[in-house]
Amino acid sequence: PVKRTYDNSRRQAQIRATRATVVTAAHELFVTRGYSATTVDAVAEAAGIPQATVYRHFGGKRGILTAVLDVAFGGDDEPVEYQHRPQVRAALTDPDPAGMLDAFARMHPAVMARSAPIQHVLAEAAAADPEAAELLALARHQRHTGQSRVAAQLAKRGALREGLTATEAADIIYALLSPDVYRIFTVERGWQPARFGEWLSEALRGALLP
Repeated sequence: PVKRTYDNSRRQAQIRATRATVVTAAHELFVTRGYSATTVDAVAEAAGIPQATVYRHFGGKRGILTAVLDVAFGGDDEPVEYQHRPQVRAALTDPDPAGMLDAFARMHPAVMARSAPIQHVLAEAAAADPEAAELLALARHQRHTGQSRVAAQLAKRGALREGLTATEAADIIYALLSPDVYRIFTVERGWQPARFGEWLSEALRGALLP
């Protein structure tokens, strides 16, 4: 007899669909109710998924929020780190320093439109919730690490303006590409995302390049 291989693609698709349903429901609840007021039971109910299944896939509320943040940053549930996504890799390898900054400035509004609301919720919860504070610190560390790669590329090419170190450049990028700056311009002041992207490109060039 010929041994048949087990095809688990259908099961994997079901798992992925379940996780996507939970993430969508959790994102909505976190933004509308806040992190602390949102329970795993509420997420399960909103998603129409048994609570035991939610725990099995995510481990708890922290795991759910981590998944929500991953999807918000990446734009989908593909298991690919943000730095390895095609658009990001193409931007980092752009031979023109100004073109590199323009590419990140163009991408940024869309990334922030997805992730800034949930990052704002996390920042508000961090004041009273130790778990939220820990997650916020981790998210900020990962963001700074990722954005430091842009500064490192500019420094490697000798493209930074005179007197500016790679460390200082990384901090400038981290500040300009923060969810706080995005929120001030687009939410408080009502700028359109495209206009904000144009301004961001000008600000990055002016602050970093000769």
